[in-house]
Amino acid sequence: MFTITIAGVASAFDAPVRLETLTDQQTKRVYAAKVDNRLRELAYVVDRDAAVEFLGYDNVDSTRIYATSIRYLVCMAFYRVYPELQIKFSNSIAMGVYGRPTNGTLSPEMVAKVVAEMKNLIQRNLPIVRSQRSIAAVKKHYQALGYVDKVETLKYRKEAVNIYECDGYLNYMYGYMVPSTGYLKEFELFYYSPGFLARVPRIEANGQIPEFADSPQFLRVLNKAEQWAIQCDADMIYKMNKKIEAGRTVEYVNMCETKHNNQLCELGMLIAKDIDNIKLIAIAGPSSSGKTTFARRLEIELLTRGIKPFPISIDNYYLTPDQAPIDEFGQPDLEHVNALDLTLFNQNVADLVAGKPTSLPVFDFMNHRRVMTPPIVVKPHEPIIIEGIHALNDLLTQFIPSDQKFKIYISPFAQINIDNNNPINLTDLRLLRRIVRDLQFRNTSPEKTLSMWPSVRRGEYKWIYPFIESSNYIYNSELTYEMAVLKRYAMAALLKIPNDSEHYIAANRLIKFLKYFKGIDDYVVPCNSLLREFIGKSVFAH
Repeated sequence: MFTITIAGVASAFDAPVRLETLTDQQTKRVYAAKVDNRLRELAYVVDRDAAVEFLGYDNVDSTRIYATSIRYLVCMAFYRVYPELQIKFSNSIAMGVYGRPTNGTLSPEMVAKVVAEMKNLIQRNLPIVRSQRSIAAVKKHYQALGYVDKVETLKYRKEAVNIYECDGYLNYMYGYMVPSTGYLKEFELFYYSPGFLARVPRIEANGQIPEFADSPQFLRVLNKAEQWAIQCDADMIYKMNKKIEAGRTVEYVNMCETKHNNQLCELGMLIAKDIDNIKLIAIAGPSSSGKTTFARRLEIELLTRGIKPFPISIDNYYLTPDQAPIDEFGQPDLEHVNALDLTLFNQNVADLVAGKPTSLPVFDFMNHRRVMTPPIVVKPHEPIIIEGIHALNDLLTQFIPSDQKFKIYISPFAQINIDNNNPINLTDLRLLRRIVRDLQFRNTSPEKTLSMWPSVRRGEYKWIYPFIESSNYIYNSELTYEMAVLKRYAMAALLKIPNDSEHYIAANRLIKFLKYFKGIDDYVVPCNSLLREFIGKSVFAH
């Protein structure tokens, strides 16, 4: 006899019980559970005293399990309809995951057949069963299918492999799954040239599939990043590990850094070409995109072309917390655009562009108040640079005509996969950067950073992502080698998070995929690298 406690209500059982049987799936849309603070699949069997919390679309781990299961279903449907095609998933676009075949072409009619097969599999409500098998057995299975990517990745796995079987189909998606295909009723899959887009309900859309918004610029940048990674043998973890094992680390690091240099050169040429019109350069991107270092390096790039930019810190325009808007939790919303003194900012920018002597605010941290600088004059051909979360929002630059603004969106667009079916989430790269930076320079523990991350993400969806397509240039700030460097900083800190912490699940998930990377010592990282913003010893920090 043992007791299971759910939402404060204890129930006694005299035989092991499967979690799936304890919840009404039809009304609760539950896809996972916490059992004594450990993330568990609904197929998990409880046979002891335990506290259980069921997880739905208000929980990031549950939504991740649903999305992982949809990728499994897509691969299964393709295998059944077009077994010769090998499917590769890239990263998120338009709140969905982009995919394409690596060894063939797609058409809208082909995607429609795959959708029909997915619906057929869902209707049959087939069980998805996890089992543990030897690495040799799984390798043999993938070799027979010609899945070189999966075979090579298994070389970096030391223990047995968990694999999921559904009606004879075998695959492993490096994540937990729902217990049967019948759970996966909510999805969209449609042709998105030259591949397809798979979309599922999202937390940000209150558990609904978000309205589709085309993102052509975003897709172009992702495709360009993937093409570069493939050309340089850096699109899979195992390929990067081979570079390190072969003693090509310095070459690999400098290839990635050169990619940044080339983008800066391209930006410099674009701005110089239209410098007679450009009065304002606006830089925005989500947390830990490397905005600070990028802005400094862009200034230097422009200086080499005889252009002397004038930077303004948006941070000096924040209102005091008691003047900021209130969020849904009754707290000051410091990420809201109205947390800025928009009137003063707009007026200052307009006066500077007009060549008027202008006093600017600077926050005095000693006295916790704003003070004004002596009057400043910006000369012609000295574009103003603004950088911050709201920089692309025209509410900050209402008096500046659109043709006088050059808008830059910056974010890491890594196209790194564990294998073809399993991309690494772009958000996880930024999260690891922030964990390392916060620990290094802000005396903030990984647990504290993880606790703040949901709020940070909400602000990004509200105040940054809607403006991506309005930008003149999207700068890809990822350095493909950086995971191998960040691993050395992040792993030790994440491993210290105790298993009774509410952030243990997130930490454990990050640890699992970091283990696949061979580490790189940070001495090979250049002193002006954007990565130095997060690991330290940047020349721009002095």
